[in-house]
Amino acid sequence: MTEETFGTPQTVFVEEIGEERQEERPWQKLLDSLYKDKSALFGVLILFGVVFAALLAPVLAPMNPHEQLLERALRPPLSTHGEHFFILGTDHLGRDYLSRLIYGARVSLMVGFFAVLLTGSIGLLIGLISGYFGGKIDFIFMRIVDLVLSFPFILLALATIAIVGPSLTDLILVMSMRIWVNYARVVRGEVLSLREQEFVQAARSIGSSHARILFFHILPNVLAPVIIIASLYLGRMIIIEAGLSFLGLGVPPPTPTWGGLLSEGKVHLYTAWWVVTLPGLAITVTVLGANLVGDWLRNVLDPRMKTL
Repeated sequence: MTEETFGTPQTVFVEEIGEERQEERPWQKLLDSLYKDKSALFGVLILFGVVFAALLAPVLAPMNPHEQLLERALRPPLSTHGEHFFILGTDHLGRDYLSRLIYGARVSLMVGFFAVLLTGSIGLLIGLISGYFGGKIDFIFMRIVDLVLSFPFILLALATIAIVGPSLTDLILVMSMRIWVNYARVVRGEVLSLREQEFVQAARSIGSSHARILFFHILPNVLAPVIIIASLYLGRMIIIEAGLSFLGLGVPPPTPTWGGLLSEGKVHLYTAWWVVTLPGLAITVTVLGANLVGDWLRNVLDPRMKTL
């Protein structure tokens, strides 16, 4: 036996271990794909910046967003009044617009995140139960989905807010009443195909309970489409919140919201362009970042579009 023949299997064995270790790093692959996708990286930076500004609003905001002084009303960006410098100008009540935009990000992100979390949880649970059990349970849940889809969202929101009144919690609940059906239909379709797979049949044959099969065997296989939908719906939730606030159905004043800033500034559109343009840009850029991240997650998690 020579040293050459002795060393060859060892080298192959080391290479196989290296390959296995490389395969055991899904997060590394995820980060590598993010670095390669420049648009997704740009979207992550946008969302990180907005979240950072919202969390540190008391530190970053130069002034109190509720402080009013009519003497400095509708000051243009990069203007001064006394000892104060207004980077983005003031609104019709003399409030610092940069501070109100920063605090407005808090409401938009809070509503978007919790609405996505609530709708995703409801839709995921109903989709799992409906697709797995089928029969009458599936029929009842799908007819509820059809009923919810038959109501125009704006009319549903108007009726609900008129009854319970506008508030942050009610706004999240109103948005969740309509969006959960999209998760439920997608998850149901995935479960219908998964419940006949061999690993589910094997779990049944060894006496696993329905709850264990649903949450330990089927649930991990449907999380990918749910994450994709949630990432794409984050931007849509921000737009819906802004639209409802613009109509006066969102968080009541004086709490600043991007949609509320648009509603307050529409009267001064021709005399003070910044009171409408700046919150509109904030909504556009944030939604763009959320959509870019959503497209990247779809490419990574969807096996039909995987680019890794």
